[in-house]
Amino acid sequence: MKEKFNVIKSTCIPINIDNCNTDLIIPARYLASTTRDPQFFAEAFMHDLRYDAEGKPVGDFVLNQPSYCEPPRKGVHEIIVGAHNWGSGSSREHAAWAISGYGVRVVIASSFADIHRNNLLNCFVLPVEVTVQFQQELMQCVNSDPQTVVEVNVQEQTVTNTATGRSERFELNGYKKYCLMNAFDDIDFLLNNRDKIEAWETATHKTLAKT
Repeated sequence: MKEKFNVIKSTCIPINIDNCNTDLIIPARYLASTTRDPQFFAEAFMHDLRYDAEGKPVGDFVLNQPSYCEPPRKGVHEIIVGAHNWGSGSSREHAAWAISGYGVRVVIASSFADIHRNNLLNCFVLPVEVTVQFQQELMQCVNSDPQTVVEVNVQEQTVTNTATGRSERFELNGYKKYCLMNAFDDIDFLLNNRDKIEAWETATHKTLAKT
C-alpha cells in the first residue's frame, strides 16, 4: 500500500526467529496465485506457524496470542521486531507482499537478506537494521510489555525505544528514502520527473543535430 513515510510510532509484533526465511513468511504453495489482493496475502502471512495441519490456530505462536493478535492499524502493530538474517532463503517477492498485506510498515532486525530487503522497500515496507544489542533490547521490552512503543523517524533515519529512550541510526538509500517519504514507486518517480526527462531529451536531440 502506498502511504507516505515520516514518523511511525507504534506497538510491535515480536517475531524472535533467527533466519526467518521466506518459506516461513509465506509458504511456497501460495506462490502459484496471480492475485495481488492484500487480504489474500494477509491470510497467507506466517500461515504454517499460525495454524496447524487442521487449520486451527497455534496458541503459542505470537500472532495468536491476545497481546499481539490484533491486526495492524495506525499506531498498533505496524512494526515487526525480528531477529538475525530476516528474509533469508529464496528471492520471492511474495514474502514482502505478505508482510505489506498484513499491514506491517516497518521490520526491525539485526540483519536482512539483501534481496528481501530490496523487495520490502519496493512494497513500501521499511527494513530497519540495528545492532544486535539494540534488537535484543527491543525484543525484551516488547515481550515484557506489549504496549511498548517504538518510534521510527524516516527523515532523521532513527529508531527509538520509547521505553528506555535509547535510539540508533539506520542506513537508508537516498533514492528509496525519497520514494518512501513521497509514496512513490519507480513509475511514480519517473512520472513526477517527466518534465525534466523530456527537457533533457529535447536538449540532447538538439545537441546531436548540431554534430
